[in-house]
Amino acid sequence: MNNPIAILRASFTPLSNRDFRIYLTGQGISQIGTWMQVAGQGLLVFTLARSLGEGVKGNAVLGIVAMVNALPLLLFGLWTGVMADRFDRRKVLIVTSTVAMLLAFALAILTQTNQVQLWQVYIISFMVGIVASLDLPAQQAFLGDVVGMGEVRKAVNLNAMVLQASRVLGPALAGVLIASVGISVAFWLNGLSYLAVIACLLMLKTTHRSKGSTDKPMRQIQDAFRFLRTQPRMQDLFIFALFVVFFVLSIVLSQLPAVAAQVLGAQGEDQLALFNGALNAASGAGALFGVVLVVPLAQARRRSGLVMGLACLWMGFWYLVFSVSTILPLSVVSLFMGSIGAPTVMTMCLGLTQLMSPDAMRARMLSLFTMLSFGLQPFAYLLVGQIAERFGVQAAIQFNALVLIVATITLLGVRGELRRWQFVPAVSAPLPIQTEVP
Repeated sequence: MNNPIAILRASFTPLSNRDFRIYLTGQGISQIGTWMQVAGQGLLVFTLARSLGEGVKGNAVLGIVAMVNALPLLLFGLWTGVMADRFDRRKVLIVTSTVAMLLAFALAILTQTNQVQLWQVYIISFMVGIVASLDLPAQQAFLGDVVGMGEVRKAVNLNAMVLQASRVLGPALAGVLIASVGISVAFWLNGLSYLAVIACLLMLKTTHRSKGSTDKPMRQIQDAFRFLRTQPRMQDLFIFALFVVFFVLSIVLSQLPAVAAQVLGAQGEDQLALFNGALNAASGAGALFGVVLVVPLAQARRRSGLVMGLACLWMGFWYLVFSVSTILPLSVVSLFMGSIGAPTVMTMCLGLTQLMSPDAMRARMLSLFTMLSFGLQPFAYLLVGQIAERFGVQAAIQFNALVLIVATITLLGVRGELRRWQFVPAVSAPLPIQTEVP
């Protein structure tokens, strides 16, 4: 195996590309704003639910808001993947950033004027989800356009590093600013952050030129499913991603305000904001550590499937510890440790999906990946919200951790080839066999 220092140093080579540096700068600024809004919106929803006299039902409301945000990925994911393959992806990203900015400003105005209601948050979350269903596959496929397929896994890693660094900075900043200024500041700053994305995209020389396919969208979607059926290891990647989304992110992205209030005993909005910010920041810091140090080394290992399986078991153990903790320091440590595994799985899955996909359908396969993993978040959020409401948020976390451990052991046991599998990139991925569709 190569020297670990050399492996880590080589993971930064895409930064020599001018367009990639500019693109990553815009994404970094925007992601800080996005995570500020995630933290702020969780507090807003939890506070609104309690002010309406719903008490512990705030757990369920958190799950509902997260559900309506993820639902468009399931409903529209395949169609948006076709759009990201057909149109200039840089222009697509400019449009999605503009719409997302306007939605953030709308939520900021409603919150600052004390006019915000839960149904309005539901609608805005759903609209943000529609934007994300187009933005996510276009964004991931655009990385390959910028750096080339030879460097795409490293580009995915670096993009994930920026995302996870933002998960540390965004919630931490949100916690301090919300405690001193108010929740609306998180939404205002998120909206402003999209101006950086738009400016950086306009500066790029890279563009995506469609292959000019004249096939109907439904035919292109069918081709994507047909190709996936021939790729058992890609199916395994989708399953691993589903494990992370369903059993880990459903907790991190929806229930941390409830943990801060009901388990750690945060009193008042100021302390709740600080505790929630600390938990979000710990999760982001663990994920950042994972993507900077663990992912490059994990990708150098011979058995990709086994590495991802061990990462899932690691997460399951630490989330069990998190579920029984009742003090902030232990909760922060266990959340940090558990979060190391998530980017290891998700970043490897995204990079391998790009490399294993035919170039002409990369966005479609990424969209299919998003739909079959992140698109099922609505059901995960509903499930964890209902368990948290009936049995407590600690029971919900324990349930998810145990199921993750059992499901991972089962997958590795049933799919013997997966335990031994190491992806070897070909010169180019084969196109699926074209057949007539009646």
